[in-house]
Amino acid sequence: MGLFDSLKNVVKGSVNKEISRVVADTVSSVGKGKNRSESFTFQGVAENVSQFQSLPEASLDTPFKTAALTLLALCRYKESPEDAVAMLDFLKGPEQVSPYEKQFYKERLYEKEYIPFSYFNGATPQNSYTPSAPMTIEIYENPYSFDNEHWATLWVKSGGADNMRSIKFRQKPSTGQWFLNDVQCLSEIRLPAEKDPWA
Repeated sequence: MGLFDSLKNVVKGSVNKEISRVVADTVSSVGKGKNRSESFTFQGVAENVSQFQSLPEASLDTPFKTAALTLLALCRYKESPEDAVAMLDFLKGPEQVSPYEKQFYKERLYEKEYIPFSYFNGATPQNSYTPSAPMTIEIYENPYSFDNEHWATLWVKSGGADNMRSIKFRQKPSTGQWFLNDVQCLSEIRLPAEKDPWA
């Protein structure tokens, strides 16, 4: 009996060590570039919903594509809020941009239309968030992005913020398309140099 107990304790200790190692590895991978990202390149900001829908990413067959198009649509807000909302309506799929969401975009982007541009490569406070041409954006996932079936949360990095920001999507099972659910990436970022009295 004593020998059996000893063997049982050895096995139990080995299993616990392995579990601890797996947990530690998972925790250490969070935010350290071990997660997949996808890059998308656009020649410029679409001017209307027809141009927008003609882009290859408009298939919306991955949440990464929908995320990239979400930021591109928000970039149109500076010149035409109406066109931007029409593009966002397309990205919402079976739903439409609600009056609350329209007010949210209006408040978040008033005199801060540079925020969506800040997520594209090359855009920094020093160059007033002017992206490099062509406009390229990286979309990131993390270990929790696809925790719930038919839902996804993806992440984008602004040239004017230290932490990544998120966008939430919902999949329509009958078509396999991923639609925009919630824009969570329009909070404050560093002011462009031209607007910053301390720059």
